[in-house]
Amino acid sequence: MDGIINVYKEAGFTSHDVVAKLRGVLGQKKIGHTGTLDPMATGVLPVCCGKATKVCELLADRDKTYQAVCQLGIVTDTQDMTGTVLEENSIRNITEEEVKAAVSSFLGESMQIPPMYSALKVNGKKLYELAREGKTVEREARPITISKIDILQMNLEEQIFSLEVTCSKGTYIRTLCHDIGQKLGVGAALQNLIRTRVGNFMIGNALTMEEIERMVSEDKDTFWQQLVSVDSLFEGYAKVQVKESCVKKLANGNILKQSFLIPKTAFPEDGSDCLVYDTDENFRAVYRRSGSDYTVIKMF
Repeated sequence: MDGIINVYKEAGFTSHDVVAKLRGVLGQKKIGHTGTLDPMATGVLPVCCGKATKVCELLADRDKTYQAVCQLGIVTDTQDMTGTVLEENSIRNITEEEVKAAVSSFLGESMQIPPMYSALKVNGKKLYELAREGKTVEREARPITISKIDILQMNLEEQIFSLEVTCSKGTYIRTLCHDIGQKLGVGAALQNLIRTRVGNFMIGNALTMEEIERMVSEDKDTFWQQLVSVDSLFEGYAKVQVKESCVKKLANGNILKQSFLIPKTAFPEDGSDCLVYDTDENFRAVYRRSGSDYTVIKMF
């Protein structure tokens, strides 16, 4: 089975738990997820099966949208409400205007220091493993881009505000919440997190594990219809089909001449990539055009 499943990850499960469960449900070993969600977080987790695992990295690079609830006046070691409380501060002098200004200051490009409780590795060891040992190591700040950040609700009496954030790969929403709190001088910790979008995968179309299990056991045709094809991820790419006499060249990933190909949509511009299909119209590869030659970029 080759394709991507838009999974709704529920709270209490790790991304690895979802993959492990799907391997059993689908009876398939070659499965991978496209970007970790914390156990407390819920929402969109695209899972790649079979040949689609080759695009896991591509999906992980796509922009993502989150809805987050932040608790003001508190600092924890994990930067969320599951951690040990390190500080509690009064927010009585904080105004709504100050919160809005602090939030909007994070719009655009910035540098973010990853949290200690994360799966990033330092000297071969995951940061959260070091954190559990009571160790703190220096982490290098990484560039992130927040293309949209809006306050959805604010209740300073209850010391909370909620955000909708669209951001680049590698952005930690826990850390964003923490950093907003630091800018306000009172601290903040993430209370709740929902990922509503990964690229074109939306929460409204995501399937729970229970729904997937039921479809696989009772209505496989419906389940197959939910699978997203690999080639659909390459929006806007030219599509070509190999001629019958050159099928083996495509299968072996050989250089293809333009004369070996038939345009399904159009030939790509020189220097551009295209999707290559076999004579049965199965998607097989991404090739790059250079003059009249096409060189393989990735086989599927």
